[in-house]
Amino acid sequence: MDILTYDFMQRALLAAVLVGITAPAVGIYLVQRRQAIMGDGIGHVALTGVALGFLTGTNPVWTAVVVSSLGAVLMELIRWYGKARGDLALAMLFYGGMAGGVLLINLAPNGSNANLTTYLFGSITTVSRSDVVAICVLAALVVLITLGLRRQLFAVCQDEEFARVTGLPVRLLNLLLALTAAVTVTVAMRVVGLLLVSALMVVPVAAAQQATRGFAMTLALAIGIGTVVSLSGTVYSFYVDVPPGASIVVLAIAVFGLITTLAAPLARRRARRAAAAGEGCTLEAPGIRPAGDDVSV
Repeated sequence: MDILTYDFMQRALLAAVLVGITAPAVGIYLVQRRQAIMGDGIGHVALTGVALGFLTGTNPVWTAVVVSSLGAVLMELIRWYGKARGDLALAMLFYGGMAGGVLLINLAPNGSNANLTTYLFGSITTVSRSDVVAICVLAALVVLITLGLRRQLFAVCQDEEFARVTGLPVRLLNLLLALTAAVTVTVAMRVVGLLLVSALMVVPVAAAQQATRGFAMTLALAIGIGTVVSLSGTVYSFYVDVPPGASIVVLAIAVFGLITTLAAPLARRRARRAAAAGEGCTLEAPGIRPAGDDVSV
């Protein structure tokens, strides 16, 4: 394939694979907690980190990791203690992160609106060797946490009170999940873009839930969908010259629509079978069962 003869495309495709794995691996926990929008909020805050990198002359990936991690921890603290004012505080944090990023990027001597756009919507031509190294290290950390602690994280996301009763460090695990989400956003920003990364964390998981039952199968299928659409969207953006983030998200939504369309008849068929089985069962009052009936449990 001629596409592999370009060094920047080799780096972009490697980054796309890592993004396709890490985003759904974290997103499945956020969906379970009904916090699907959290990735979008972290993306807003990470923009300040990107601009800070331009301002200080350091790699924006690492500054984005630091700033987005601080933002994620602050979001988690607001969720714990915010109560009625929590939504307002989160909104100010999100919009403040976006405004701070725009302000700092214009103050940076080597920053520009063009540079900002590549981080907002992704760009396959700007993935450097140092970016690939950073993405590989961060992706390995995300996979290690999301798969190594999957039972504990699932328990916390499913029912915090039950997890606390069983002795799990709920607050520590919540903070760890928030930090992992922040790292995932910075891993994906070069390929998908900060404004669209949340979709890649959520849509593959939503698509997998239409076709599978059980956490392990849903996680595996979501990672598979995320990897396929990330690679396909990156290749498409190379030939059509469009931002890869838009291509990846549109493909993910198309896959969701396809799986939903195919899964709907199967779900209706299962529902009809369950209804038919229910109609075949008769309920009888205790003590009035006819003699000689064989009752099996």
